[in-house]
Amino acid sequence: MRVVDSHLHLWDPDVLTYDWLQGELDGTFAAEALREDMIEDVEQQVAVFVQAEPLPNQALAEVRWVESIAREAGVVAIVAGARLDRVRKLRKHLDDLASHELVVGVRHLLQGEKDGFARRPAFIEGARELAARGLTFDACVRAHQIPDVTALTEAVPGLRIVLDHLGKPAIGTLEQPLAPSAQWIRDLRTLAANPQVAVKLSGLPAESQGQIDEDQMEPFLDVAADAFGADRLMWGSDWPVSSSTHDGNPEDTYYWSGNRDDWCHTVRNWAEARGLDTEKLFWSNAVRFYGIR
Repeated sequence: MRVVDSHLHLWDPDVLTYDWLQGELDGTFAAEALREDMIEDVEQQVAVFVQAEPLPNQALAEVRWVESIAREAGVVAIVAGARLDRVRKLRKHLDDLASHELVVGVRHLLQGEKDGFARRPAFIEGARELAARGLTFDACVRAHQIPDVTALTEAVPGLRIVLDHLGKPAIGTLEQPLAPSAQWIRDLRTLAANPQVAVKLSGLPAESQGQIDEDQMEPFLDVAADAFGADRLMWGSDWPVSSSTHDGNPEDTYYWSGNRDDWCHTVRNWAEARGLDTEKLFWSNAVRFYGIR
């Protein structure tokens, strides 16, 4: 089995500034820490680094830092940070990114933006810049914002988009598990109707509000598989966020007893039970979507 981890974060507060870090995530998570959380029983494992939201003026510095540790961390592609709504600066930023061979796409973190942000003319113009340059876009939104991503696909039909973390549906807790909501199912299916859009099976552990187990996540994976089909699913760890155990502080609401290996094998077992092609899910879909060489 070969694995492309399609959603890996790395950060070092001694190198860059991350004003969102708190709790047990407020530390260095780079190649050395990653080696302690490797996936077991696989032939080959590489990763796509997804920007970790340092200060906006450090987006290019983040790319340079990741390049410096890419071989050690197994990073074969980079999704860089970029603000799509500041088009004049975006063009210069994309010109700068073009000289970095590992950069395959960008992410403007939408989950913290106001609803409808991705429908604004300035954002759409920025998205067209990405499409014209052949870059992908990682859409990280909360569940109620999925229709904004659908609207973006309609406004920029040439843009290849991947939905991070299944659109962050609420999954509840072990004591009070939640079924996939009818609204989330509808919105996901509508988005999936566009063949340019893929989805990452990632991030579900971070959406819990208490202790969870793998069984309660499988219905959400089922919905994604039914909507997108085997050729547009890709596995991602969301390391270290979804490998951390948060135990009740107001800011740290979830508890997941697993790690990258546990999440990998949770999804693998589910996929095999459904008869899905695990080579596509864990390797070739991500390689094709991101154009990894």
